[in-house]
Amino acid sequence: MTDATAGPRFGEGPLSRASALVYTLLVVELLFLGTTLPGLAWLLLLDRTAAGVPLAAVCLLPVGPALSAALYAVHHRRLDLTDLHPAAAFWRGYKAGFRGVVKLWIPYLAWMTIIGMNIAHFAAAAVPGWWAVVSLVIAVVATLWCANALVITSLFAFRARDVARLAAYFLTRSPRGSLGNAGLLVVAAGITLVASEAVPTLLVSVFASALLLNGRPMIAEVRESFTA
Repeated sequence: MTDATAGPRFGEGPLSRASALVYTLLVVELLFLGTTLPGLAWLLLLDRTAAGVPLAAVCLLPVGPALSAALYAVHHRRLDLTDLHPAAAFWRGYKAGFRGVVKLWIPYLAWMTIIGMNIAHFAAAAVPGWWAVVSLVIAVVATLWCANALVITSLFAFRARDVARLAAYFLTRSPRGSLGNAGLLVVAAGITLVASEAVPTLLVSVFASALLLNGRPMIAEVRESFTA
């Protein structure tokens, strides 16, 4: 039997590819939880009050680098069931992207803390009602920007300020991706409200896959137009 007529080798068929994807997502999810567990555990214990907003931001500090590593590992996943190294890819992405992610993640959390405090003290501030809506819109746009920034800085080696500019640029340049990410944000918020903050953290690897899927046009254009 020649190579042209031979069927797929073990580890390369559809079932094997699906198994490889599931295995990768499970390993990435476990590593994400392992690197963020202390902060997320404290987050679950916090009261949903204004005083808890700054503490929540502190608890979320480890999430940025871990999410970046998850994006890197899922993006570089192998389809061959016999050649899977998701843990190695996760740690490689964590180490490579840590500095760049922190430079973007901390300002994002600081900005979200300010917005959260303003909304929490909305009644006492005696400001017009429309300001709450504006604040929520700003928070959503900032989160969509952060999603783009995490994808870019996880997969490419740019300076933080260049990543920030590209992430803002692709908010309108890639509207489908932004709408897709907005849909993910709605799903995550809905799950959190209906259940708890713990549930979305158990689906981080799935959300990472969806972010990469929504970001395909952006990733392709960055690779083609902004890299040598």
